[in-house]
Amino acid sequence: MSAPKQLGDAKQFRIAPVKTLADFEQAVKVQLAVWGYSDSELVPKRVFLVAQRIGGQVLGAFDGEALVGFAMALPGYHDGKPYLHSHMLAVLPEYRNAGLGRRLKLAQRDDALERGIDRMEWTFDPLEIKNAHLNIARLGAIARRYMRNIYGPSTSPLQGGLPTDRLVVEWWLKSERVRRALGEETTEQATVADEVVERIDVPCIVHEWKRDPQRRTLAESLQTRNRLILESAFARGLAITGYERCANGDGFFLLGRVGGL
Repeated sequence: MSAPKQLGDAKQFRIAPVKTLADFEQAVKVQLAVWGYSDSELVPKRVFLVAQRIGGQVLGAFDGEALVGFAMALPGYHDGKPYLHSHMLAVLPEYRNAGLGRRLKLAQRDDALERGIDRMEWTFDPLEIKNAHLNIARLGAIARRYMRNIYGPSTSPLQGGLPTDRLVVEWWLKSERVRRALGEETTEQATVADEVVERIDVPCIVHEWKRDPQRRTLAESLQTRNRLILESAFARGLAITGYERCANGDGFFLLGRVGGL
């Protein structure tokens, strides 16, 4: 693809539904560039097409006519109500840090609310600090379910050969918590900060450990430690309600009790 524009403002890029077969093919290429999957793990263009046509979402971030990122969600049914499961969000490496990931999530929210859907879910790797910060701190989602090795072995270099453990995100689209995170008007009562009961650290060096075969056991030990702590916390009725990043890049999950969402 051609060199990107100056990445200072995400508003210079267009967010729109992905509708053509050519753009679905581009979504597959973006997926490959981001995760480096083998063919057996790639989501093919037909699945993107089906997702768009059965009530899911395929939204793209466009630089001119070039697709440089996308969000894909599938329709689901939970507790007697429809919701959307956001299966993938990807932005090409050279277009990161321009706010496109957040803009794609907000476009998903707008589309869901227009259809009367007030809940979205997705999964993310608890060791990925930037994703955790986006999901919890900047979008106002919560997490209270931990899935061990949910996808089985992954061919993506980003996984570093570790089990595909994931946290399940709940994004309650109309909640005071989400509106507060997005800077929307909320009630005075809703502005009271959550009480933090526990903190769980994720050192940023874990990304180096995952890439280095000689130190990968350190990453797996951290994954196992945090898995057990989070599972225990969830079993005691706690939820991830906040996330902090330090100046050195380390991350911290903040856990508390969820009253109102």
